[in-house]
Amino acid sequence: MPGKNSKAIKNIPLVDKIGYGAGNLTFGVVIQIISTYMVFYSTVIHKLPGSIIGLAIGISVIWDAVSDPIMGHISDNTDSKKFGRRHFYILIGAISIAFFNLLLWELPLAMPAVWKIVLVITLLLIVKTSSTVYSVPHTALGAELSDDYNERSSIQGIRTIFFVLGLFSANVMGMFLFFKPTPEYPQGQMNPAAYQNMGVAASVIAIVFGLICYYTTKKYIPALNESIRPGNKKQRETSGVKQLLAGILSALTNADYRYVVLGYMFTNVASALIGAVGMHVFTYTFRFSNYGIALIFGVLFGTSILTQPLWIKISERLDKKPSVILGLGSSLAGALYFLILVFLKDSVAGQAMWFLPFAALSGFGMGGLFTLPLSMVADTIDVEELVSGERKEGLYYGCMTLCYKLSQSVAIFILGTFLDLVRFDSSLPVQPPGTVLALGIILAVGCILSIVTAILCYSRYKLNREKVTDIQRQLKMR
Repeated sequence: MPGKNSKAIKNIPLVDKIGYGAGNLTFGVVIQIISTYMVFYSTVIHKLPGSIIGLAIGISVIWDAVSDPIMGHISDNTDSKKFGRRHFYILIGAISIAFFNLLLWELPLAMPAVWKIVLVITLLLIVKTSSTVYSVPHTALGAELSDDYNERSSIQGIRTIFFVLGLFSANVMGMFLFFKPTPEYPQGQMNPAAYQNMGVAASVIAIVFGLICYYTTKKYIPALNESIRPGNKKQRETSGVKQLLAGILSALTNADYRYVVLGYMFTNVASALIGAVGMHVFTYTFRFSNYGIALIFGVLFGTSILTQPLWIKISERLDKKPSVILGLGSSLAGALYFLILVFLKDSVAGQAMWFLPFAALSGFGMGGLFTLPLSMVADTIDVEELVSGERKEGLYYGCMTLCYKLSQSVAIFILGTFLDLVRFDSSLPVQPPGTVLALGIILAVGCILSIVTAILCYSRYKLNREKVTDIQRQLKMR
């Protein structure tokens, strides 16, 4: 990264990487509890129709997706000596995420259904907007902190640890801490009060870790301001809707970037499937209590966290693309094994040991798939800079999230409708055999198809260590 301050920010101290990565918990925990529990909370606790909730969440995700490149463009073109391009949005985003998430989980049970639907849609839109204001600049900041090929993976690896901790907190700690069985609610996930307590805890986490990220990384603002290219400064003078659309088009014509985005999109479709109906499948198809679900997801997320140093080493040895393919292969094996368990549901129901191989395989794959693609995007931005002279980290990561969130919204809408089509009835403690089998099959097969498609996309990616090093050499010669 040229400029007199480039040397100072080439290698980031571990404590600062941790401070930056910790910021991922701010939106990670909140978005994950929405992804994991909102469909279940709305259909089972508040008795709202699955198709309407699927539509509501789909609308919020579409808005969230469309707003991402807009926020990236705004952030790229922000000029503040005090806050730089990113930090003002990180600060206000963390505060607003915490406040509106708190309201989302406080819906009164006695409220008329129509008002519940209105509030769910409204608050989801506000929370997703707040998340965009925070997460897009935060993600772009990670790509700016270093131009070293392996250092980028290290930064994203630590960021992924906190991302997975967010998943762990929502799926595992949530089950242990908030969904404990009671005489009134033997299955703790049926307790309405538990969701209110979980919302309070998530909001506290959001504000605390957002502030940690802000105060840890704000020292880099002068160096980051100094490193802004002349092309970026010229771009600020002409920024607008036309320039936004031109920037999106330019990003999507970058072939290597496009293949990373498509691959990342399909792996996140698999995540959306698990988030939308995973609770239904483990509760009704496999008849797990909160502790069984927590154990399975604990192994999955724990494996993902513990393998982060390993994935950095694998990436250094194999390079990034082969490492991503390896992660997808492990996830595919886990999904195929899960499909077998669906057909053996009556024999394995409630027995967590049968699900541990699935959790370990999926967790290992997840460890690489949430780290390396973001590092690969930073490399594709070097290609853009060589061509145009501009670095548009915010726009690039905004477009990335636009694509995968749009695909998630479609998947979630289809799944919400599917709950009605398979005659899922939240008033029944035990669902019909055909319903529980269908829930398991759609989850397993949907994940398998998504992962296979992701493999095909990543196989077209052409950049490697040697090519990126040569691009950066050409940039430094300018």
